[in-house]
Amino acid sequence: MNETNTLGYHPGTTFVYRINATAKLLFFLIVSIACMTTFDTRFLGLVAILSLVIFWWSRLKWRQVAFVVKFIAFFSILNVLLVFVFSPQYGVHLYGTKTVLLSAGYFTVTTQELFYLVNVTLKYICTVPLALVFIMTTNPSLFASSLNRLGISYKISYAVALTLRYIPDVQREFGEIKDAQQARGIELSSKGKLSTRLYGIINIIIPLILASFENIDRISTAMQLRRFGSKKKRTWYTAQPFRRMDAVVIGLAILLLVMTLVLFQVNHGRFYNPFQ
Repeated sequence: MNETNTLGYHPGTTFVYRINATAKLLFFLIVSIACMTTFDTRFLGLVAILSLVIFWWSRLKWRQVAFVVKFIAFFSILNVLLVFVFSPQYGVHLYGTKTVLLSAGYFTVTTQELFYLVNVTLKYICTVPLALVFIMTTNPSLFASSLNRLGISYKISYAVALTLRYIPDVQREFGEIKDAQQARGIELSSKGKLSTRLYGIINIIIPLILASFENIDRISTAMQLRRFGSKKKRTWYTAQPFRRMDAVVIGLAILLLVMTLVLFQVNHGRFYNPFQ
């Protein structure tokens, strides 16, 4: 698998890369919590635009995130469709009014339901680009050292760093196993039938899991041989100090969270109702 197509840290020079890793994590978590707890379309629209602007500022290449974006988009659309299928009148119940756009019995389309589904879609747009930016612009070593400086145990910090490092490793192993399967005559490209491709991918998952367990055992053994965890503290080869820009990033996240709390009072709840 081409190294530039893996989902993991890729060195860059934009200002997003220079933000402290912990500040980026706090921004992502706080903004995600704010977006998940509110259904105010105005707020979600604002954060969605901000999220897309940050993604654009990071200068990530499309080929680096294409597969993940398409994968998430597929399941997001599927989720929205299932929400409508199982409860096509949920928006009517939430907003207290009913404006019929298309009458089709049980699957009657209303303005209120579409408005609710737009809010659900905006939540994905708010969080997915931020998650991709965090994963692909954060050096795992710098992230671990930053977490440790905040008082988090270096064991936990190192475990988080290993998790970030392991994402591209799993992708590479998936690509290698997929190539091996195709060399044996199993068609897994877009030329093959969907059923054949799904069967082939299922056959990839089992050796991928076994290979992952083997890698985990090897890493654990290597860390034990180096007496990892025998001391209460450790030094870091790399470190990233907090700067004024990092404080601004965290302050912006807190401001967005405060905005959701204010909107709770203005809207008398989580939902913004333009139909009143």
